[in-house]
Amino acid sequence: MQLSFAPPSARPPAPPPRPAAVAPAREADAACTHCGLPVPPGLITPGADEQFCCGGCRALSTIARRLRDGGRASPPVPRPVLDPSLARGLAVFDEPVFAERSVMTRPDGLLEFELAIDGITCVPCVWQLERLHVALPGVIEARLNARLAVLKVTFDPARTSPGAIAREIASWGYTPLPAKDRASRGRRQAEDRRMLVRLGVAGALAGNIMIFAFALYGGEFGGIDPAHEHLFRWLSTILGVTALAWPGSVFFRSALAALKTRSVNLDVPIALALAVGAVAGVVNTVLARGESYFDSLAPLVFLLLVGRFIQHRRQRHAADAVELLFSLTPSTAVLVTPDGPRTVPADSLEPGDRVEVLAGDSLPADGTIVSGRSSIDQSLLTGESAPLSSGPGDAVLAGTVNLASPLIVEVSRAGRLTRAGQLMRLVEEASARKPDIVHFTDRVARAFLLGIIALAALTVALWLPAGTAAAVDAASSLLIVTCPCALGIAVPLVMAIAGGRGAALGTLVKGSDVFERLARPGVVFLDKTGTITQGRLEAVEHLGDPDALALAAALEAHSTHPAARAVAAAFPHGDPPVSDITQTLGGGIQGAVSDRPVAVGTEAYLASLGVTIDPRTTDAARDMARRGVSPVIVSVGGVARAIIGLADPIRPDARDAIDRLRAWGWRPRILSGDHPGVVSRVGRALGFEPLDLIGGASPEDKARAVRDAAVLGPVAMIGDGVNDAPALASATVGIAVHGGAEASLAAADAYISRPGLAPVVELFDAGRRSMRAVRWTLAGSLVYNLTAAGLAVAGLITPMIAAILMPLSSLTVLTIAVRARTFPTPGRPRRASSWK
Repeated sequence: MQLSFAPPSARPPAPPPRPAAVAPAREADAACTHCGLPVPPGLITPGADEQFCCGGCRALSTIARRLRDGGRASPPVPRPVLDPSLARGLAVFDEPVFAERSVMTRPDGLLEFELAIDGITCVPCVWQLERLHVALPGVIEARLNARLAVLKVTFDPARTSPGAIAREIASWGYTPLPAKDRASRGRRQAEDRRMLVRLGVAGALAGNIMIFAFALYGGEFGGIDPAHEHLFRWLSTILGVTALAWPGSVFFRSALAALKTRSVNLDVPIALALAVGAVAGVVNTVLARGESYFDSLAPLVFLLLVGRFIQHRRQRHAADAVELLFSLTPSTAVLVTPDGPRTVPADSLEPGDRVEVLAGDSLPADGTIVSGRSSIDQSLLTGESAPLSSGPGDAVLAGTVNLASPLIVEVSRAGRLTRAGQLMRLVEEASARKPDIVHFTDRVARAFLLGIIALAALTVALWLPAGTAAAVDAASSLLIVTCPCALGIAVPLVMAIAGGRGAALGTLVKGSDVFERLARPGVVFLDKTGTITQGRLEAVEHLGDPDALALAAALEAHSTHPAARAVAAAFPHGDPPVSDITQTLGGGIQGAVSDRPVAVGTEAYLASLGVTIDPRTTDAARDMARRGVSPVIVSVGGVARAIIGLADPIRPDARDAIDRLRAWGWRPRILSGDHPGVVSRVGRALGFEPLDLIGGASPEDKARAVRDAAVLGPVAMIGDGVNDAPALASATVGIAVHGGAEASLAAADAYISRPGLAPVVELFDAGRRSMRAVRWTLAGSLVYNLTAAGLAVAGLITPMIAAILMPLSSLTVLTIAVRARTFPTPGRPRRASSWK
């Protein structure tokens, strides 16, 4: 469908290009005048007395100033103008392909589309973005999903356009990007709304029924008018039947579906107990006798739905995997055309297209370099910690980062056909193959149901000689009082409380079954780069002249290469004059420091420059390489004067964490895409056996190793990169650690926001403690059900007393869950002895 928007003359004029100069260095740490948060460098207005971190703070500050001035107009606060590169990126919103793919037509003729907003920092941001209709004529409504940072805009196409809207938002200091996968996000939001509506209706009905019950119970002691009693009973019955027929229908539908397949799940005994109680309550209301029971049934439906909603959150795991591709690759690409570069949606690229990739940008598609040379950071996809030097004819992958200089790349595969897309398919397939964990409560559901039905039949047989009414009352009391509601809420309640305590410590768990799976030891695979190690290069050793090291650091300070940054940070060097800098990708750097010729790089690079390298330096470099340390040689005046060993340092808490996992019965193994020599060095330092070290593994190899190990028992995978995502999804439990890529976070079952491996150990320990609490809750529920069943069979409790006793097991579960110590209290580390 071809959409038409307001002509250019009717649109607000595009902001003028931003001057090349940005903010002076002294203003780089400016604080927002309104909220006090740091101001991003791109939003700093040079020379201005007031600085703002976002457009919302700027707008609120202007309003507050006018209020202080008694409503008089005050000089406007200068707004930042668009950076030329950002203005070029916003051109994607004017492309016809964007309108075809992302703009939806409403029944009233208005259009709507979604933008992903980068730069939302505080509450005023939400306020200003949702007042977009005030600032830009033609915008009807703007609604921000703060959690997803997605802005839905409804607009009149005769008055404005997506490009004008995006430029207006960008002029406020935000970065708008096309939002993708709107359809699946809308379906999930609709499903969430349905569940929340059921939960809200169930809670409202239960609350109103309890009000009527309070009046009826009060009437038992103080007397009540018969007409009022009759009215309250009927109102309770009507609301109670509504609670079971609408929000409670999920349990009946689930039970019927299970019976159709000749299987039994926990919903079968729950539905049976709810149905028996409801039928008995309706009969008693119609015959004006006994109790209606709905004051117990409706609150139980509400509690069960709370547990069901908690379990529903776990299902987001598979849904998130569908969107992983969009977090790996940029949403736009700079397409090279005969008429000049154009910014287009990345998913519109076709094989044969040529795209420009600037330094610092991610590649939007797989392809081959046509022109330019640069270093490519592939660590997210391959796990290789060292950047790869690439030039014309070399293949590059979508999602990798161009570090050094601009490239022209000819597209070979785009979208889901890229290597990143294939990895995401592996994640989706692994998520789909992984069956839901079979909880203990599900395993006992069949035995529980058959036992209760048999006991109810026995109760009827025992009491039938006393009369049909007595037999029915006794059987009804048994079925009501033994409703397995505690079994239904035990696991989700304990796990929800444990998950909340973990979240307070920065450990986010996606599903309740994570704790159960962590309670059974097996094999735990650990990625090396960023998990066991710090994930960045550091100078771990050095030999030679200290003055040469200082000169090398001064020279490397003028390079952005990761190895250069490591050398510059390792040695004090002051600020000597540096000139004649020449960098060679994959080799090193040379220049003049205080008029002294200095070169830093590989042995081959320095040899190509004619540098004299003595045998001792050569032997030291080979020894470092053998131990998995990258050697960098420093020459001054044409003579090798020092050597620096670069490596990714091991985290300080890694050894202790791995020893604790071993003590709990887990078998730690390293599974890395980095060079086997580097993996061997790290493994030896941590006491690993050679058989437990796997290096040079591709993402597919990692997933295969995890699946093979899972045949023999539980497998946990701990990683942080996109290359770990398939393995994380294939594992029994996938854990993404601090600093992980978006894809690894979505594929994992748990995410730890604190650095180091100590929080990982806390999570494993929480699994053991949570399952201990679950066993206590199930034991308490079992004791309750056995005792209550015995009293019901003996005829010692009536249906009314059964309805009163029914919630007691749920209260017992709640008490145990609240008191369970799963995670250490924030600010109070757990005693060392408690790890054992």
